[in-house]
Amino acid sequence: MGSTERPGLAGLLDGKVVLVNGGSQGVGAAIVRAAVREGAMVSFTGRRADVGEKLAADTGADFLRADLADPAQARDSVVRTVEAQGRVDCLVNAAGLTSRGSLLDTTPELFDQHMAINLKAPFFAMQAAVTDMVAREAPGTIVNIGSNCAHGGPPYLAPYSAAKAGLAGLTRNAAHAHRFDRIRINTLNIGWTATEGEDATQRAFHGAGDDWLQQAAARQPMGKLGQPDEIADFVVFLLSERSGVVTGSVIDWDQNVLGALD
Repeated sequence: MGSTERPGLAGLLDGKVVLVNGGSQGVGAAIVRAAVREGAMVSFTGRRADVGEKLAADTGADFLRADLADPAQARDSVVRTVEAQGRVDCLVNAAGLTSRGSLLDTTPELFDQHMAINLKAPFFAMQAAVTDMVAREAPGTIVNIGSNCAHGGPPYLAPYSAAKAGLAGLTRNAAHAHRFDRIRINTLNIGWTATEGEDATQRAFHGAGDDWLQQAAARQPMGKLGQPDEIADFVVFLLSERSGVVTGSVIDWDQNVLGALD
């Protein structure tokens, strides 16, 4: 009998071409670092050249400046990666807009902004990536960064919740459509996470002081908010062959249990 020893978790993405949209900061930047560490050739997008170029210098990844509110630029991020690397094996849609709005005070403009970043950009980036994979008759993996707000969310995140719920449905639809192409598509619905963007949001919209993170962490079951590097490791696993055949899954990555009550 042959050996049944399983490989370790090092080098999970050796030789893979990975594109991380929304990868210049926060969870996206953590995914860029993790993918590079695991052996991938990584490209990532962001709007701010200064932030993107610094991350590129730190990691060796390629920075593509893009405004994902424009669906053409979301699609072209894949095209540019294919032009530079010859293909795209893995796509991560990590960009997110979390500006506040309730059902009663959300304007059509704010609603459209959320749909553009949180739903339309992933849709057209996925379209371009799957087109490349199908044309090459090659397998591939896609991970979308969703939110537990897809299940409902707080009142002040109405358009965000609507867009993330749409992303969950899109994930299942696309995964089903392309399962026989061996293209696996999954979404990670993350909970409250400690990022630079969350810090700015708490200060801008909720009057948070310098100790807001410590106070928030103390109220959580695990004593901390979600950590970008932990999320990144999970995403790398889903992108890799070690996650097996899983596709069409919308995974809740959080420390609170949906539907459970005290």
